[in-house]
Order: sequence, then C-alpha cells, then structure tokens
Amino acid sequence: MIENKSEEKQPVENEEMISPEIVDDVVGESGGKPVEETVEGTVVLNVSEHEKLLKELAESKEKYVRLVAEFDNARKRSDRERSEFVKYANEGLVTDFLTIMDDLDRVVIAANANHQDYQSFLKGVEMVMARIHELLRKNNVKPIEALGKPFDPHSHEILMQEPSDQEEGTVIEEMQKGYLLGDRVVRTAKVKVAVKKENE
Repeated sequence: MIENKSEEKQPVENEEMISPEIVDDVVGESGGKPVEETVEGTVVLNVSEHEKLLKELAESKEKYVRLVAEFDNARKRSDRERSEFVKYANEGLVTDFLTIMDDLDRVVIAANANHQDYQSFLKGVEMVMARIHELLRKNNVKPIEALGKPFDPHSHEILMQEPSDQEEGTVIEEMQKGYLLGDRVVRTAKVKVAVKKENE
C-alpha cells in the first residue's frame, strides 16, 4: 500500500523573510500594485504618484519664491528706515538752533534801532550764548579743557609754538575751542604750546 504523503514546502536555503510591514510600505497607495525597484536602486513611480510629487515640488517652489520676496522687501524696508533715521537724526537739534537764530536776529534788530545802547546789545548776545551752551550740554557736548594742560595729540592740535618759562609742551593759549560728544572728540582744540627758550 502506497502511503499518501502530503507535500510539505521546504524553506529555501538563505531565503530572507519579508515582514508584512515592509510589504505594506512597498505596495503603498497604488491600488495594491507594488512599486518596482531597479537593480541600481532607482524607484519607479506610477502616474498618480509622479503627479503628486510634481504638485508638492511646485508648492514648495512657490513657498520658497514667496519667502525670498518677503525677505527682500523686509531688507529694503529696513534700509529705507535706516536711511530716513540718519537723514533726520539731527532734526530736533536743528530746530533748537533755529530758535537761537531767531533770538540773534532780534538782538541785531534791537542794536540797529538803538545804536548807542551797547550794554543792552551785549546782554542780548550773552543770553543767546548761554542758550547755545545749554543746548550743547543737553546734547552731551562739552568743551575740551586745554589751557594750562599738557599737550594731548588726541584732543589738541598745535597751530603755534612759543618759547616760554612754562614747562615744554604746556598749552599756553587756546586759539579755538575743541569739543567732545560724549567721549568722542568731534573737534580738536587749536592751541599754542610752550617750548624751551634758547640759551642766551
């Protein structure tokens, strides 16, 4: 009697088992049709997947172009605002000086109307000068101390030298005031400094 043996499928040697998850990933949304892969590793897509990728690429490109345009507009706006700030940064200072100019005009008009009133004219000029000094002080502008000080090349400029009994290099005359804006020299003081007298 012949025994009816059922055929049993023997596992192929070295056959790799493919998990269901990998199968699902390969099949994707292509209606059950797996995505083919060439020997070189190039993925072949069906028409719907290709169109989907093209759409996503177009959307990404549009977003990139929009971001570049927005960045360029922001840069231009920032440059314009900075330019406007620099252009009109001293507007308040100019306005204050115009008020002082008005005071000077009134002093001159009064002096012309009263030729012999020298004291009133001098007082008017002194009042205007006081307002100028106050305006400078308010804007952190202060004069450089020079007279009687040792010569400082950072804040003094020598216009003349003169033999003197004072120590050599001492400022003996201030020919034009220098000024600081904060800690920065905006105008050096024009000075005359002492030098040693020649032996007689």
